[in-house]
Amino acid sequence: MGRVEGKVALITGAARGQGRSHAVRLAQEGADIIAVDICAQADSVPYPMATPDDLSTTVRLVEDLDRRILARQADVRDSAALADVVAEAIAEFGHIDILCANAGIASFGPSWELTDEVWQEMIDVNLTGVWKSTRAVIPHMLERGQGGSIIITSSTAGLVGFGNLAHYAAAKHGVVGLMKVLAVELAQHSIRVNTVHPTTVDTPMIDNPAVRQLFLPAVEGPSRDDAQALMKAMNALPVPWVEVVDISNAVLFLASDEARYITGIQLPVEAGATMAYKYPNV
Repeated sequence: MGRVEGKVALITGAARGQGRSHAVRLAQEGADIIAVDICAQADSVPYPMATPDDLSTTVRLVEDLDRRILARQADVRDSAALADVVAEAIAEFGHIDILCANAGIASFGPSWELTDEVWQEMIDVNLTGVWKSTRAVIPHMLERGQGGSIIITSSTAGLVGFGNLAHYAAAKHGVVGLMKVLAVELAQHSIRVNTVHPTTVDTPMIDNPAVRQLFLPAVEGPSRDDAQALMKAMNALPVPWVEVVDISNAVLFLASDEARYITGIQLPVEAGATMAYKYPNV
């Protein structure tokens, strides 16, 4: 028996990165998967976002594990699209036990230089999109009456402040407040709600020219190796970033019955970064 055997998990931002890793890790432990991703470029994002081909790869990886998967392109800002996915998933699988509200974007700039459009897109995706994802799933969990687990991806930036990330930090702190309210509201229904807080993770959101340039503005075209030393300095443990599976293992724990009495917590997976608190004002 896998640790989430017989359960069904809806994962947003599942085409690549952390979301794909969560889908694969939960499938390895017996879950069927509903994979949701916009698979399109957001206007304010300075790196290439996931594509339909990326989502197809997630499908293949889950199916290779002999688990079922329903994959749909949908924007977490679109309540109707999320409702359609949930309805289709219920028809296909019969229930949803786990929600991983993982979809998110990143962009950068001093707070006073952010445009209205950049600020709003960040809040719409990283905060309101999380709320809309929970709102799409919670009524089904309540009606089914078998409890559930909601895991929201926050960030180390949801625990402390970073320069050039006012809009991102505001959204990631915001989902913590949302999580705490949901945990209180849903506890009587045995629906647990928690956040995970990664440090830098080795995904395309972090490993790209825009992020490297942010960390090393004086270096022309900084490489991955150039950025590694500075990112390593952010963490207490001697690593520049963690791997996606490290976050997925935390998600798996919170989704499983091993965490059946854990709700309302902020789980850092951050290599001691908040303890070290050595963030450069990037």
